[in-house]
Formats: sequence, C-alpha cells, structure tokens
Amino acid sequence: MNSVSSFVLIILSLLVLAPGCGKMSDAHNGIAPSILSAPAPTDNPTTLEKVHLGQKLFFDPRLSRDGTVSCSSCHNVMSSGGDNRSVSVGIGGKTGNRSAPTVWNAAFNPVQFWDGRAATLEDQAKGPLINAIEMGMENHEAVVKRVLAIPGYVEEFKTVFGDSSPISIDTIAKAIAAYERTLVTPNSPFDRYVHGETSALSTQAERGFQLVNQVGCTSCHSGPHFMGSSDRPNFAQFPVNANSEYVAKYRLAEDKGRGALTMNKVDDHYWKIPTWRNVALTAPYFHNGSVPTLDEAVRVMAKVQLNTSLTEAQVQDVVAFLNSLSGEFPKQELPRLPDTPGITLVTP
Repeated sequence: MNSVSSFVLIILSLLVLAPGCGKMSDAHNGIAPSILSAPAPTDNPTTLEKVHLGQKLFFDPRLSRDGTVSCSSCHNVMSSGGDNRSVSVGIGGKTGNRSAPTVWNAAFNPVQFWDGRAATLEDQAKGPLINAIEMGMENHEAVVKRVLAIPGYVEEFKTVFGDSSPISIDTIAKAIAAYERTLVTPNSPFDRYVHGETSALSTQAERGFQLVNQVGCTSCHSGPHFMGSSDRPNFAQFPVNANSEYVAKYRLAEDKGRGALTMNKVDDHYWKIPTWRNVALTAPYFHNGSVPTLDEAVRVMAKVQLNTSLTEAQVQDVVAFLNSLSGEFPKQELPRLPDTPGITLVTP
C-alpha cells in the first residue's frame, strides 16, 4: 500500500463501483438472488418484472428482420459483454466498421455508442433494431408489430407497464435498459484493495497503478469506472499523436468518430472514453477492433496518446493493473422466450 499515493486511494475509495448500485432480490427466470442494479432514471424505475421482460427481449432474435440476431449476438453476457470480434456480424452476415463495446457496466457510461450518439441506455436500445447492418428491422413500428404478435409478450407488458402503457418502442427500450442496468461487475481485486484488502493486488499491479497515474493515463480514464476526463467529460481525442507508426499500422485515423456524426471538424477523431473495468476480457481493442492483445493496446496508447515509450516491464505492470479491474459477474441464464404456437413471425 505504501507504494501508492494515499491521496489517490482515498479519492478512489469514494468512487468504487458497488456503492452506486442498489440491490433487488429474486431467484427465478435467470436473475440471480440479491442482484445489483445501477441507478435508474425517474421515468424508468427498475423492477424485477421489468428486468425479466428486458432479459427476454435482449436474448430474442425475433426482434431482427430475419430472426438471426439479438442484442446478445453482439453483447455476449455469458462472457465479456461484447463479441470479441474486430467488428460485429449482423443480419445476412453484414459487418460495420466499429467494434461492439461491452454491455457490462454500460449503465454507468455518460453516453452510449463509440461516438456518443445516444444519451441513455433507453436511447441506445432503439438504434440497433433498425440499423440496416445490425438487426435490420424496417422501422420502429415494425419492431412493435413483431412484439405485439407474440402473445406472451402482450401479457407480460401489461403486467410490467399496465394497460395504460401499451407496447411501444419506448416501453420495449425501457425493459431492455432495465435488464442492462443489472449488468454490473463489482468487487474487483482493485476494489477490494482500495477497501483495505492489501493482498488483493499484486506488487506488479500496484506498480502498474502507480505508473498509469504518473504517465497521465488517468487524465482521461478517471473516476469510479476509469472513464471521463476533466476537460471533456464524455469524449477524448484519439489518436493525438497522428504521426505515430501505430496510427497507420492499426488504421486508427480512418474513422472520424464523433465528427462523422456531428459533421463538425472540431469533433473529428473524438470518441467516448471506454471504461477500463473488465478491459482485460474485451479484446480486440479500440473503436475498430484492430489491436488483438492488451499488452499491444497499452503500447499503442502510451505512444499515440502520451508520446511515451514504455519498457516491456512497464507494459506488463500496466497489464497486471488492468487485469485487477475485472469484477465479479452475476450469473446469467438463458431465459425461456414466449412462443408463437402454430405460426412463424420470420418469413424467408
């Protein structure tokens, strides 16, 4: 403990993951007992019934045009919360140009998507449904029609939202977001270390923690989830050092990021700052999934963002620290989806 700034530890002890969550208790339908849930907006309070409904929708491929892609196809909650591909595969084998961010702890993101185009989980849930290369539904009305055709969902939506709030794209998104707010991973080795369990962190990981503070990594990766910067809380420029050989090698400047969304040059190459929590599990790295390993990602970030070359020993120290940010994953089980007896909703 002596090798780490006591001031930094005091600050971080106020910011660890678990205190931002609330507990719910239920043991059926694949939701573990005493589950944690991230804070919810006032217009979408988290209830167990809503979480169960959202979990089914999250896993249901019938929400895609051809019945082959669900939210879980790209965001595998049985593992890393992404798909560990460079880019995800949507309907008809279509691919985009960005990597799928992890859904674990996404509830704590200040914005969603790599370019921050969605402000909330509810907004984010609506996007892939009608994206032509993801789930491919014609429009949100088609999504609602598909869900309305499944009797089990009609009854469950009434239970969750009441007769006065029929199935709509908003209630569909609210249910999915409620489930996603339970996808939190507390009690990482680093969290336990901050709370006084000094043996939870190896000496190598301690060195790595000290190093990321010394060289400036935490100027962007800050706060309880190691995301957010002081000057632009939601976004950071990447790459900064455009002349680095890594930029060409890994095609880091081909996509303008938020600039492609806003069409404002001041936003070119600005990206949502991704969390470091569970980062050891989410390879490949960066917005285009171009870097296959964590140690190489550390080298790239040091040079491209900070114009710093780390020794191999320093790289491994940082990797050890980043591994200490992998938390405890709540048990997930595949839900039973409501049937459509005698008919299919997906036609060739």
